[in-house]
Amino acid sequence: MFILIQILQVIVPVIPGGVGNAVGVLLFGPWLGFLYNYTGILAGSCINFLLIRRYGHKLARALVSAKTYDKYIGWLDQSDKFPRLFTAAIILPGLPDDFLCMLAGLSRMTFRQFFLVLAFGKPISIFLYSLAALTAGGWFGRLLAGF
Repeated sequence: MFILIQILQVIVPVIPGGVGNAVGVLLFGPWLGFLYNYTGILAGSCINFLLIRRYGHKLARALVSAKTYDKYIGWLDQSDKFPRLFTAAIILPGLPDDFLCMLAGLSRMTFRQFFLVLAFGKPISIFLYSLAALTAGGWFGRLLAGF
């Protein structure tokens, strides 16, 4: 069920991905949480790419805010740099990865390139989110134990 929720939150980005990652780690522990997060995010991101590749800008605009769309759509103008920008964005936490996967669907990037970047880059950001969740969870637990 959690993996399905992760897939859906990637396709319809209502909840920030970092929150879902943290919940997975806190509910299932570091290893299973990582695995469930990775599986759901990878599947949802691939679905995003393929949906946008098929339905284009109109669907992308419907799924994200105009502010986010306008802020990142210019990345497509840098088509020769887009794969490097996308790779860096997938590795670094804090960026709108869900929309950037949609943006990749609008680019000239092949599905194979997209998948390889995601398969090898996404675990890094999930690990960083997981580490932050475990650290915050430990800090919060110690805080509660003091009461």
